[in-house]
Amino acid sequence: MSAPLYIDTAPELEAFVAAVRAAGESRLAVDTEAASFHRYRDRIYLVQISSPTLTALIDPVAIPNLEPVGTLLADPQLEKAFHDADYDLRVLDRDYGFRAVRLFDTRIAAQFAGEPAIGLAALLEKYVGVKLDKQHQKADWSIRPLTPSMLAYAAADTRYLLALRDALEQQLRTLGRLSWAQEEFKQLESLRWTGAPPGSDDDSYLRLKGAKGLGPRGLAALRLLHRWRDTVAARDDKAPFRIIGNDALVALSRALPTTRADLGPIRELPNSLARRHGEALLETLARAKALPEDELPRRLTRQPRLAKDPGFDARLELLKTARNRIATELGLEPGVLGGRGTLEAVARARPTNRAGLEQVAELRRWQIEVLGDAFLEALR
Repeated sequence: MSAPLYIDTAPELEAFVAAVRAAGESRLAVDTEAASFHRYRDRIYLVQISSPTLTALIDPVAIPNLEPVGTLLADPQLEKAFHDADYDLRVLDRDYGFRAVRLFDTRIAAQFAGEPAIGLAALLEKYVGVKLDKQHQKADWSIRPLTPSMLAYAAADTRYLLALRDALEQQLRTLGRLSWAQEEFKQLESLRWTGAPPGSDDDSYLRLKGAKGLGPRGLAALRLLHRWRDTVAARDDKAPFRIIGNDALVALSRALPTTRADLGPIRELPNSLARRHGEALLETLARAKALPEDELPRRLTRQPRLAKDPGFDARLELLKTARNRIATELGLEPGVLGGRGTLEAVARARPTNRAGLEQVAELRRWQIEVLGDAFLEALR
């Protein structure tokens, strides 16, 4: 394979897509790099695409219109291989409205192959004999220019992926499980971005670890501190946790300090943050303390669970036992065969035959083939 191409102009991108078309390629490897670990406003900062002979590193900061990439993703004649496609497909939808079809996910394939380690680095080392350098796993991909080592890291994520894809496909064929994976690949095509924009979920502070232990006044403090942090993070375009951590927000809301001296004993608040943000934190807490009682927030009420009949729990345990037994026989993790939500759906539906199993929306066809008889026997 030739050296990776760094593409930061529209003509270069069009030329790369034209080269892929001219070569008559039938498959590509795709990956993206974002910067949610560093930036408040997350977005795609790099798109990597490899054919069997070319690797391109496409800079969406320099090229606002990535429509040529979208046409490749939407082309049913081209298979697109990802490793753990879920997030990539969602952010491609969020940032560009792109829809990918005809997918192969090497992470899903590895799960069905019974691999104990399904990270890309572990799989490439085992199947392709390539050892990846992990030093840029949490890199800030928004920086420009990207360093040579970052570009090499990004290129490696896709340039060996097609070889891994082929090895895993062969493994699944040998095991008779390729159709299972293909059904899951098809499901990936419907993935869409569902996350809320940063700062738009005003109740998200209630879900912070430790929030449940706060009283109404503490919750009021946490709400205002959470809003303050979000405002600062948006202004500085930094991930909120890089401004101040959740543990510190909750500890401040519990202690409700009044003076700078009161900040010292709060061990969750580093001295450096107390010096940098102390005045703003105390001002925010003072506003929370001044709120009248009728303006204090309350804890989220739990959504009512679906009603369970008296035998539901017993059926669920029988289904779990059946699934675990078959998972052991196949050398797979039980969750790969079916998660708790799937088992609960079957326990609730109480099917008595194959036709009944097919009416359970949460069950895939391959799951009915693999687990159906055992489920029906368990429910009898």
